[in-house]
Amino acid sequence: MSGSERILNAGAPTGASFPRSAPRPSTTFDVEAIRRDFPILQQTVNGHPLVYLDNAATTQKPKAVLDALDHFYARDNANIHRGVHELSQRATAAYEQAREKARSLVNARSTAEILFVRGTTEAINLIAHSFGAARVSEGDEILLTRMEHHSNIVPWQMLCERRGARLQVVPVNERGELAVEDFERLLSPRTRIVSLVHLSNALGTINPVKEIIALAHRRGVPVLLDGAQAAARIPIDVQDLDCDFYALSGHKLYGPTGIGVLYGRSELLEAMPPFLGGGDMIASVSFEKTLYNKLPNKFEAGTPHVAGAIGLGAAIDYVRGIGIGAIAAHEDALLRHATEKVSRVPGLRIIGTAREKAGILSFVMEGVHPHDLGTILDQQGIAIRAGHHCTQPLMEHFGLPATARASFGMYNTLAEVDALVEGLGKVREVFA
Repeated sequence: MSGSERILNAGAPTGASFPRSAPRPSTTFDVEAIRRDFPILQQTVNGHPLVYLDNAATTQKPKAVLDALDHFYARDNANIHRGVHELSQRATAAYEQAREKARSLVNARSTAEILFVRGTTEAINLIAHSFGAARVSEGDEILLTRMEHHSNIVPWQMLCERRGARLQVVPVNERGELAVEDFERLLSPRTRIVSLVHLSNALGTINPVKEIIALAHRRGVPVLLDGAQAAARIPIDVQDLDCDFYALSGHKLYGPTGIGVLYGRSELLEAMPPFLGGGDMIASVSFEKTLYNKLPNKFEAGTPHVAGAIGLGAAIDYVRGIGIGAIAAHEDALLRHATEKVSRVPGLRIIGTAREKAGILSFVMEGVHPHDLGTILDQQGIAIRAGHHCTQPLMEHFGLPATARASFGMYNTLAEVDALVEGLGKVREVFA
C-alpha cells in the first residue's frame, strides 16, 4: 500500500478495557426484555408499531431513568451543597453519586475531573472559551476534521475570530475515513489544539483517536474528543486513550436531556479560568476579590440540573448493567444486516462506508429528497432523521444537501431493520 493510501487503522473501537468498577454485564442479550423497559416503544404511530431509528439524535429512556427522575422530584427535591436539611443532604449525595458513576464510565482518575454540563455542545464551548482563550494567539491554528458536528466547529471559529487564529481541517476520503498523512501534514508548530469527533454522527465512522492523540502529543498538542455518539456504543477509557478532554451528552446515552459530562485532566482544569461566574463556583466573594472553588465546583456555576445528573447516573447504571460490549455487538449485527439489505434497494447509495463503523447508516435515494423519504417512512411509523445532521461541511464534501439517516440503539431489532427496507420499497413506489 502506498503512503498516500495508508489509512489510520481504528482496529478495536478504542482499545480500552471496561472500567473494573463496572457491574458484571449480562451474559445474554435479550432485546425483547430490553424493549419492555422502554415505555415509549409500546405505542403505534400513524397506525403502525413505532420503529424508532433516530437514536443518533436522541435515545429513548428506560423506566429506571424515568423512575429516578420521578423519585427525586417526589421525594428529594432540594438545592444541593451547603444545605443543612435532610432533603438537601439527600439531593447532594445523589448528585455526587452520579458524578462517581460518570467517572467510572470513562475511567477518569478522580471525580474532580468530571464536570456536569448541559451537553457536548456546552462542554466544547467551555474548553474553547476557557482553555482555548488562554492558549490561542494571533497566527495560531486549531486542527479539526471535515466530519465534525457544527458544535465542534462554531466555538472554534468564534475563538479564531477573537484571537486572529485560523482553522485547519483534515479531509476525509470517499469512504468517510481520515488519512494519517493528512493529519501529520497539518499538525504544525502553530497547532495549539486538536478537536475531533470519536464517532461520526453523520457517517458512523469510528475514528482512530488513540493514534491521533499520540501523534498530537508528540508535538505537545492537547486533544479534545467529541464523544456524543461514542459513549453509548464504545467502552471509553480516557486514561488508556490519553486524551486531554472528553465530552458526552446524557440524552444520547439513554439519559435525560440537558445534562452532559466533560472530562478534563485535573492539571489542565486547575490552570483554566472559570467559564461562568456565580454561586457554587466560589470559595469566597468580596467586592475586592473572588476566590474560586476547588474542582469540579469551579466550573459548575449556579443551580445545576440536579435531576438530570441523577437521571444520567441511572442511565449509566442501566447501560453498564447490560454491558457496553454487548450493546456494541448487537448494534453491529443490526448495522451489518441493514447495510446488506439496503444495498439491494435500487437507486439507493450509502454515504459513509468506513471499514470501522458503528450503529449509523446514512444514505440517499435517486430522485427522492431525504425529507420526502423521511415523511413517507413516518407515515409507516418509522422514525429516521433527514437533513445535513449539523455537518454541512461534510455534506458539501459529498456533494449533497442532506442524507437520510437510520441510527440504531440497544432496543432495535432485525425485524425493525426489515420494516425499514420494506418502507424504502414503498418510497420507491411513490416516486416511481
